Amino acid sequence: MKRLAALSLVAVLTTACGGPAETPPPCPAGAPSAEQAADVIGDVRSVEVTTNKGTFAIELASDAAPIAVANFVALARCGFYDGISFHRIIAGFVAQAGDPQTKQNRGDFAGLGTGGPGYRFVIEPPAEGLTYDPYVVAMANAGGTDTNGSQFFINLTDLDDRLDRLYTIIGRVTAGTEVIDEIGRVPTNGPRGVPLDPVIIERMTVQVPEAEE
Repeated sequence: MKRLAALSLVAVLTTACGGPAETPPPCPAGAPSAEQAADVIGDVRSVEVTTNKGTFAIELASDAAPIAVANFVALARCGFYDGISFHRIIAGFVAQAGDPQTKQNRGDFAGLGTGGPGYRFVIEPPAEGLTYDPYVVAMANAGGTDTNGSQFFINLTDLDDRLDRLYTIIGRVTAGTEVIDEIGRVPTNGPRGVPLDPVIIERMTVQVPEAEE
């Protein structure tokens, strides 16, 4: 029975591996296991992120952080991130998003930055050779070993000497870096970094290589 349930979860999360589905699959109730991760990721190599400031692409580090990347792909595929705002932007540091509460409230409020997908999962420390360079994308967490969820941040500068190696690196922005630069310059309300002009993720689209003829 447990094996059947696991296979059912994989089947749900891998819907539309070959391209966008007309109806998104349901969002996951939990992160995939290490055994399920490869099936969830499938042929996905990158995620295109369309915002009201422009579009950028994240090349995924699937081999370095399979669980976190598979979870990110599953949430992107089901539309979880569509409509979410970047709730924390600190110039010369990071731009952070992934709190679903920001779909309804674009401003500053009590509890901002605490929202997630309804579950948490293990942190995968960055693999040897991976550093917190500009445009690297990493999972935000609450400081514990099992506190990854849906929130992520994008480095606006080299943070390798400023961050502990407790943030799972899931990829790097490889196209549209000028959009990230623009996002990093938006005016905010000060130390909390909440944008005065909301930066909204309109949609995320998983990208797979085109089939060779």
